[in-house]
Amino acid sequence: MQEACKVLVGHHDFSSFRASGCQSKSPFRTLEELSVLEMVSTPHFPSITEREQNGSNEEGQDSFCNKCKTGLPTGSISNDIMAGDSKSGADLGFGIRRRHRCYVITARSRSFLYHQVRLLVGVIKSVGTGDLKVSDVERILNARSVTAASPMAPARGLYLGHVKYELP
Repeated sequence: MQEACKVLVGHHDFSSFRASGCQSKSPFRTLEELSVLEMVSTPHFPSITEREQNGSNEEGQDSFCNKCKTGLPTGSISNDIMAGDSKSGADLGFGIRRRHRCYVITARSRSFLYHQVRLLVGVIKSVGTGDLKVSDVERILNARSVTAASPMAPARGLYLGHVKYELP
C-alpha cells in the first residue's frame, strides 16, 4: 500500500480520482503526502459489530472499555484475534471478527477534487486486499477516467482530521 501511495504523490492529472459532479476547472493537483499507517485496534476505534453488541453509543466509551470481549488489556491484541482465528475463542459467525484492522491514511494537499480522497482510499484498500497491484494504480492514474478507479471508499470511517491555513 505504501508503494501505491508513492505512485500517487506529486503533481498529476487526477481525473481518475474525481467524481463526475466535480466543478473544478482543472483536474491537476499536487498531492504532497499520501501515507498509510496500521494502528492497533482499540476501544476508541470499535468496529460496527462491537458497537452494536456492547451498546457503546448509549453508554459511552468508558463502559465500552470495560466490556471489551477480548479479555486483553485495553490497547493490546493478540495475533490470533487480529487474524480472525476462530480457535482463539468462540466463533462469532461468518464475516464477523472480534477485532477489525484500523488504518490511518494521511493525504495532504493544497486542495482536493470532489471525492478525490475517497477514490484514493478505495484504490489503496484494493491494493492492500490484493485486488489491485501497484502497476494497476499507475494505469488508473494514467487512464484519466473515473471509471478506471476502484469503487470509492464509503464516507463512514473517513473524516477531516486537520486544516492548516498559511496566512500572510
